Amino acid sequence: MDPIVGDEYSAFREEVRTWLAEHLVGEFYDHRGVGSPTDDTAWDMRLAWERELSEGNWLGLTWPVEYGGRGAGLAEEIVFEYEYARAAAPARVNTQALELLGPTLLAHGSEEQKRRFLPRILAVEQMWGQGFSEPGAGSDLAAVRTRAVLGDGEWHIDGQKVWTTFGDRADWLYVLCRTDADASLRHRGLTLLLVPVDQPGVEIRPIENIARSAEFSECFFNDARTTEDMVVGGVGNGWMVVMSTLSRERGSALMPMQLSVEREVAELVGVARDSGALGDRRMRQRLVDALIGVHIMRATNLRVVSDLLDARSSGGATTAAATVSKLSASTHHQRLGELAVEILGAEAIFGSDDRAENARKLFLLSRAETIYGGTSEIQRNIIAERVLGLPR
Repeated sequence: MDPIVGDEYSAFREEVRTWLAEHLVGEFYDHRGVGSPTDDTAWDMRLAWERELSEGNWLGLTWPVEYGGRGAGLAEEIVFEYEYARAAAPARVNTQALELLGPTLLAHGSEEQKRRFLPRILAVEQMWGQGFSEPGAGSDLAAVRTRAVLGDGEWHIDGQKVWTTFGDRADWLYVLCRTDADASLRHRGLTLLLVPVDQPGVEIRPIENIARSAEFSECFFNDARTTEDMVVGGVGNGWMVVMSTLSRERGSALMPMQLSVEREVAELVGVARDSGALGDRRMRQRLVDALIGVHIMRATNLRVVSDLLDARSSGGATTAAATVSKLSASTHHQRLGELAVEILGAEAIFGSDDRAENARKLFLLSRAETIYGGTSEIQRNIIAERVLGLPR
């Protein structure tokens, strides 16, 4: 099921397919499906592929032309993402900038910030990392303690951030800081700052995840500096700005995941057939449940697409589907990983072929999906209180 149908998009869809067929060749073709937002495999190749996309003007499709984008509509962006996923093109590396920071700057950044940073992001000249979570302030971002004090035209930053995705690759960080320690409410004393990494006051230490990928880092700020104009959305408005960023992370940014999960389920059915696991009635039922989960994910994503299109045309906000999408997708993907290693058994641990490696990565990398981007517990609270209207 294609989320965007109609003759008006057929020419654009064909343009995307043709370009991918002509450019997803050679080393890029050999690395189809490689990497993810949590996997740094084949980083240099994926960086080269992203620059190929940039030259084709496929990055930032909906961004205004004056900042380097195409000025396309949301429907075209969705068409592109689905065709990209169908072609199993390598995972893009600068998703923090393209999917999160860029839209945040477009919505809340100053004109100077937009003209300075957005074209460099689209040209793949600048990598970004997110400085939100801290020890003791993960899902509860209002508890952040990293401080920023303004003096002599610069912000002086002290504190620590953790779980910064691909932080060791970043040239800049967008950092949520406490700029008013005396604010009556925790949310009101926060400000989002843009901070350059290449300076003595910033130390970044990579953290190896369970799948042996340097997925994220911890960042230490010791009188790190950034200029006074590097505030996004105004001093004290950090909470509002960050919530708009996270709504993007928990909404449309999840849509391309659907087709990759569909491929994983199809591959898993083939593995089960080859291994004889289909002879087990219980295993057949679990595979059926996995297929049902994919259909649920697809239906939820179609709702998200519909909500996004309606919100874009009316100027409103997205509805409950975007909130539910993250919770259902991460939970389903985690169960799929468990099923993959159960079907392969000992081969999932000791095997060296692609299917064993894929099963291991699926199982290990999916363990964190119910944590990052907002834990499942927090997501259920949000759904209960803000969607269903239940008491705290």
